[in-house]
Parts: sequence; structure tokens; C-alpha cells
Amino acid sequence: MPRSIAPVLAWRYFRGQRRSFVSLVGALATLGLVVGVAALVTVLSVMNGYERTMRRRIVGMTAAVNVVGFHQHIARWPHVAAVARGNPLVRGALPYVLGQGMLSYHGAIAGVRVEGVDPARARAVLDLGRHMIAGRLGALDRHPWGIVLGKDLALALGVWTGGHVVLLVPAGLVGPFGVIPRLRTFRVVGVFDAGDYAYDATMAFTSQHDARVLFGLPPGTVSGVRLAVPRLMRAPAVARWLVRRLHGDYYVSDWIYAHRHLFKAIAIEKLTMFTILLLIVAVAAFNIVASLVMVVTDKQGDIAILRTLGTRTRTVMGVFVVQGMIVGVFGIGLGLFLGVLLAHNVEPVVLFLKNVFGVDLFPSRIYQIGTLPSHVETRQVVTVAVAALGLTFLATLYPAWRASRLVPVEILRHE
Repeated sequence: MPRSIAPVLAWRYFRGQRRSFVSLVGALATLGLVVGVAALVTVLSVMNGYERTMRRRIVGMTAAVNVVGFHQHIARWPHVAAVARGNPLVRGALPYVLGQGMLSYHGAIAGVRVEGVDPARARAVLDLGRHMIAGRLGALDRHPWGIVLGKDLALALGVWTGGHVVLLVPAGLVGPFGVIPRLRTFRVVGVFDAGDYAYDATMAFTSQHDARVLFGLPPGTVSGVRLAVPRLMRAPAVARWLVRRLHGDYYVSDWIYAHRHLFKAIAIEKLTMFTILLLIVAVAAFNIVASLVMVVTDKQGDIAILRTLGTRTRTVMGVFVVQGMIVGVFGIGLGLFLGVLLAHNVEPVVLFLKNVFGVDLFPSRIYQIGTLPSHVETRQVVTVAVAALGLTFLATLYPAWRASRLVPVEILRHE
């Protein structure tokens, strides 16, 4: 008997299940595959988007590599920048002055991390200029004692561009009653929205000169140097290269090491969600087992006749393996299509649910981002498809083996 009989019979049995309980079980198995695969693709894509967004925001606001002195300041920062530019992967260097303080505006008080930068150099290293929603970063050079606030920080204080805030820093003069903090009035010349609550609610920028005077650093001294490395995954290699060139006089860190706990947690969560959602596919595979077992029971007579006509055991097994794979391929294909479609439109769906039910599913104060990004990776889609097809194939083996073990004589005796 020709080998092509297996797919032909499998297709006939598949089509012949209409309006029966077996077809209902098969439909549930297909639905389970669709839901499981679609959920798996969507969740992984959302987590990919979250990881990419956090990575872009972190590097855009703090740079890929950071160099600081062991005493929290660098006197010879031009030397550090010159050495760093000797690496072809480094595209820019930004000296900065960093300090902490308290901002006050009409009774409202908020803690703030103040960073003094040169706006001209900042454009090559940070994405701050692209995140400005009011004013311009270059205004820091035109307005003495000007300051740029994060959007959430400005809203918490109730101030906007043109307003004046009081900045209090702990580095002050020592008097008979202890340390007298420094106070300085700043004019708000800009507001930025990085899309990350951790930065928008806690960061402020001023000119490098004003920050140096405010925090009492000597002329020409900075807190550190930020380096731009467009090839982000090469940042650790650049950091190691700098450590060797700077002879251990500085502390060099890269964005991956500085935020290793965050991205490790995201990686573990992705693996956990993949495993949990794959169980949905496994449940659907068990439904395939049940439906095929019922098909085998229903078609015992046909199997016995095929065996008496000389059909090989392998061919009988192939009939039910192919039938199960038809269900699997259809369900997995539809699930991949719906999953990719939903992943590309997940933000409008979330906004629709928010407008209908009035519930913010992803508050920025918790998830650190104001939107729900998504990024579909082809490698992950292929992995999901292969894993689902593998589970489906395994689910077909037992019913196919059971069909091949039927004894034709015993079956035909009771027909």
C-alpha cells in the first residue's frame, strides 16, 4: 500500500469529525493552542518592549559608560575624555557635576538629584534634548542659575517654565550651630519628559558652572565623565578597556553592570512567563490526546480492515500522527497570527480598556514607563512555534501507538 495513504486518511478522518463529540474535543484542543500561543507571543513581545524601552531610557539619561574618581571628583577630566576617545567605539564624552538637594516652591518640597552639564556636549551623549516638552536645554547657557526639571517633579511642585524654585543643598558652611546648607534661587527654563518616572520625578539639570559653584567644587573639577557608546552591548568591553588605560585611578562602570539586577529580574520573569504560558499549550495537547484516542476507538473497524489488507504498522501510526499535526498546525498558525497582531497593537488595546473601564493597568509609578511598548522578536516567535509543535507531536504518539497495537482478528470478530 502506498505511503501517501496516511495523510489522505488523516484528512478524511479530520473532516469526518463534524457534528460529533469528538469534533467538540478537537475544537477545544485547537482553541487551547490558539489562546496559548497567542498569549505566549503577546506577553513575550510586551516584555521585550519593556526591556528595550528601559534600556534606551537608562542609556539616554545616564550614558553607556560612566567614569568617576575614587574621591567622587575628577580634576583632570580632559585627560579621561582624551583616553576614552582613543577607543573607536566611543562617540562622545560629557563631563558632569552631580549632587543632591531639596527643591522648594510655595511650600511644596521634593528631593532632587541635580546634574550640571554642558548643553553643547550633552547632545552627543544624552537624549535629554529630545525629551524637552517645554523650553530648551540650551537655555541653561543663556540664563544664569537656570534649571531644567523632570515633568513629574515639576507637577509635584506645581511649577512650570518661568517660575522660580529654591534649591537647598547640604554642602554648606560650617558654623557654630553645625553645617549651614546652601540656598539658591533658580529659574525654571525647561521641562523634560523622559517617559520614565524614576528620572522624571527625581532629576533636574543645570549648567556645569552653576552646579560646580553650588556644590563647592574647585574650578575645572567635575564629578565624572559620561561616555556615549552607540553599540550598547559593547559597553562592558569599553569599560574594561578604559580600566586598563586609566591605570586603576578611576572607577569605571557600564550600564549593564550598573543595572544588572533590573535586567536579570526581567530575564528571569520572561523565562517564568514562558514556562507558565507554555503549560496552556500543554493542556491543549492533552485535549489532542483525548480527541485522537476517541477517533481510534471510533475507527477500530477501519483500522482492522487496513491491517488485513497489508497496511504496515508505521502507516497506521502515521494516519493519527498526521491528523493530530493538522490540528496543531492550524491552531498554532492561527495563534501566531493573532499573537503578532495583538503584540503590534497592544497599546491601543490597553488605552481602549482604560477608557472603557477607567482603570490604569500599567501605572507609571510602578512600572517606570508611561506607555506599554511591544517588540516582536522573530527568534522568539520561532521558538514558540517549535515548542508548541513539539508538544503537539508528543501528544499524537500515544493514540498512534494505541492504534498500531490493535489486533485485527479481535476487532473483526465483534464487528
